[in-house]
Amino acid sequence: MRALIALGGNAMTGPGGSATAEDQDRAVSEAMEHVAELIAAGIDVVLTHGNGPQVGNLLVKNELAAQVVPPVPLDWCGAQTQGTIGLLILDSLDRMLAARDVGRRVAAVVTRTLVDGGDPGFTKPSKPIGRYLPEAEARVLIEHGQTWEDRGDKGWRRVVASPEPLEILDAPAIGLLADSGYVVVGAGGGGIPVVRDEDGTLRGVEAVIDKDLAAALLARAVGADVLVIATDVDNAVLAYGTPEARPLERVTPAQMRDHAAAGHFSSGSMGPKVEAAVRFVEAGGTRSAITSLHRIREAVHGSAGTIIENDGGEP
Repeated sequence: MRALIALGGNAMTGPGGSATAEDQDRAVSEAMEHVAELIAAGIDVVLTHGNGPQVGNLLVKNELAAQVVPPVPLDWCGAQTQGTIGLLILDSLDRMLAARDVGRRVAAVVTRTLVDGGDPGFTKPSKPIGRYLPEAEARVLIEHGQTWEDRGDKGWRRVVASPEPLEILDAPAIGLLADSGYVVVGAGGGGIPVVRDEDGTLRGVEAVIDKDLAAALLARAVGADVLVIATDVDNAVLAYGTPEARPLERVTPAQMRDHAAAGHFSSGSMGPKVEAAVRFVEAGGTRSAITSLHRIREAVHGSAGTIIENDGGEP
């Protein structure tokens, strides 16, 4: 069985979002303990991960240094975080597998994701990223070509496009490595956003891609049987935050879409996870699961978390 495990970016930082090298390394090691157990149990694993906190840190560095060196674009930020997080995962997972006498090697692939240059998000950027700044500091970055919006008392905040991912361009390399016995890390942060120009050439663009939607694409591209989206809760929940809150256990894609249409899942957090999980099963995947990191092994086998599959479920 091949499982695509999508790890949240916050799983790669320390308590309270601490971004020290030591805390990030420690957080990745804790996550890889669970992944190593899954691999030791005989599951063929492909990994992807978020990078929101790490990109946010790079943006702060851009802002602080904007009057000294030009800010680097978002596609560069994505590539840098893929490399850094990939390195931490490689070192940690190599160590975890060796301790379990599992003879698997690990590889990380710098991965591009194709988006449509005509996506509406590029015309009207709306995805807020990074921290709030005073207007004077935001103006410096606007002069470098960035889009910032006045958010009232909180200050100004940068907004960027978040286009729909169309294709994981480097999925063939990821699949080839996986078929050769490697545990592969790919499409970190949803992939580096690129568009294809009329002459066929590719170029990076200022955008962020939802990592869960990209994970669903990657899972299909590498022939995964199961997609597991690891987050900070054991289940998706109906009526979250109310006395009627109820965790979902086993549902069909159609039932999950009905729940989403009824407004049960926040567009900024659980919504994209639900959409990705549903898309994967609708496209032919055996099952998808949304659960916490420590339950991914059970989730792969359909015995923990919110399980989405076509053979029936709760209303």
